[in-house]
Amino acid sequence: MTVDPAATPYNEIYNLVLNSVAPRPIAWVSTISAAGSHNLAPFSFFNAVCIDPPLLAFAPGLRPAKQPSAAGGVAKDTLRNVRETKEFVVNIVTYDLREAMNLTSGEHDPSVNEFDIANVTAEPSKVVRPPRVAESPVSFECRLHQILDFSPAPTGSSLVIGRVVSIHVKDVHMNNGKLDRNSLDLIGRMGGIQYTRTGQRFEMVRPKVG
Repeated sequence: MTVDPAATPYNEIYNLVLNSVAPRPIAWVSTISAAGSHNLAPFSFFNAVCIDPPLLAFAPGLRPAKQPSAAGGVAKDTLRNVRETKEFVVNIVTYDLREAMNLTSGEHDPSVNEFDIANVTAEPSKVVRPPRVAESPVSFECRLHQILDFSPAPTGSSLVIGRVVSIHVKDVHMNNGKLDRNSLDLIGRMGGIQYTRTGQRFEMVRPKVG
């Protein structure tokens, strides 16, 4: 079977990509609006893209318009806040935080503080204004590097690229000055409502060539 994206409905492409490009790491992004309102939301179109300089990127799509007659979609609170303040924090999600993260995935009103919805602690950041999730094992404070806007509404999305300016790691996950990766019980997004966790791992040594 061969699929032509240009001739295939959006929903079919969406399901095909999300079910096959997996597991995807989750960015639990905390932002603050220009008026000072806190926001917290998860995004699974996310990854590290560069180390020098240290860059992280996530892609927030549009939320459906509330009025059926309205044309196109509406920018999510996270994207709007990043455009306004040029700052955000990426908090890493563990298995223990799965339910709290999921609570923040709802289409809440901009006036709602998702830190309260999830019952997690808004810890002040060191460099940027948005707070970090204190319960997260690793948090990356970011300043906006670039926003790339793609296809138009209602299915369009944007790629937000942030430069890491400060990293917080809980001491319990450090071993001799290095991050103990085996101590991080992380989760990833699969297709639909499925998730996975990183508790089961295996190792492979890269071959030496030449």
